[in-house]
Amino acid sequence: MTRLLVLAGPTAVGKGTIVRRLMERHGDGWVSVSATTREPRPGERNGVDYYFVSDARFDEMIAEDELLEWAVVHGEHRYGTPRAAVLRHIAAGIPSILEIDLSGARQVRQAMPNATFVFVEPPSWEELVRRLEFRGTEDEDERTRRLATARMEMAAAEEFEHVVVNDDLDAAVDAVHALLVEER
Repeated sequence: MTRLLVLAGPTAVGKGTIVRRLMERHGDGWVSVSATTREPRPGERNGVDYYFVSDARFDEMIAEDELLEWAVVHGEHRYGTPRAAVLRHIAAGIPSILEIDLSGARQVRQAMPNATFVFVEPPSWEELVRRLEFRGTEDEDERTRRLATARMEMAAAEEFEHVVVNDDLDAAVDAVHALLVEER
């Protein structure tokens, strides 16, 4: 059975960029699509970037044990990983990646301790702040919330078996790909 690769790290560290580039360059895996209660950002598509669901539907998913993990992220919206799709891909032997937050990674560790856990770090705190500001998708209050969460998440890097510093995108993609290939 293929083990699961769990990729976590603070906001704006580039987890999504690493995963997109990994799939563009290698395409040899499956990336889980999370459910969220937040509204789509410009250009995001339901079922591709996230499953955008109502609070009521998210409550149903929790009650029906449909989520492998879930959390309130940045004190505002809920995110979670649909369990059935993950188990189906792993059982089929398809290398599988979860791109999730720290709380979710901790829950997956409890449910699937044989997964490989990778923490993505920024090259510096200042660079993380710059990336968050540069992407321009959050207002000042949201950036403040996200940076407060990021400080806590950065302190948890030691909980992970592997740490990848995203100071060079190609090198970070290569490092994650090596772990994905190693899993086979």
